[in-house]
Amino acid sequence: MKLYTFFRSSAAFRVRIALNLKGIAYEPSFVHLPKGEHRKPEYASLNPQGLVPTLEDGARLLTQSLAIIEYLEETHPNPPLLPKDPFARARARSLALLVACEIHPLNNLRTLTHLKKVLGQSEEQVNTWYRHWIADGLAKLEADLKRLGTGRYSQGDAPGIADCCLVPQVFNAQRYKCDLAPYPTLMRVFDACMQLEAFDLAQPGKQPDAE
Repeated sequence: MKLYTFFRSSAAFRVRIALNLKGIAYEPSFVHLPKGEHRKPEYASLNPQGLVPTLEDGARLLTQSLAIIEYLEETHPNPPLLPKDPFARARARSLALLVACEIHPLNNLRTLTHLKKVLGQSEEQVNTWYRHWIADGLAKLEADLKRLGTGRYSQGDAPGIADCCLVPQVFNAQRYKCDLAPYPTLMRVFDACMQLEAFDLAQPGKQPDAE
């Protein structure tokens, strides 16, 4: 397998974690987002969305991090990233989607660039935007984790798809110096995840393309 990735992309970070958890070897191919390499024709031929990650499995190409993780789950079922119980599976997906669909799109590179270059927002205004939506989203995630309980990880005592999404989002929050004290449950889960090699080796600073 080949993974088109960028060290700071939280979506690619999710997939790196999943590949590591399942023990799947892959070849990284680096796409530098700030340099606009994702908008070049050669990459568009692989991923017309112009986003990372892209997973290449033989002649097959897949885009969107959660779709890729579900594909890995179906083609390499052990160790599982989704519980067997239907309700627990749905809840794990719900937690993952809260991060991937509700928090991340408001704070990704495209959004921040638009705020700066098109809407003329200052660096401080953009950072205020970022921290506002991080606080809004993580408060909801914290409440959901507390409402039904967790385990050692987001959903039970084995790491799964929700953790693949939670950890990169916390890294983003730390990068922007967000106050994480109000979220003790999700930070407990984060700390448990980061004790595992699969998460540690996937983090941005340990990627070959890290700047």
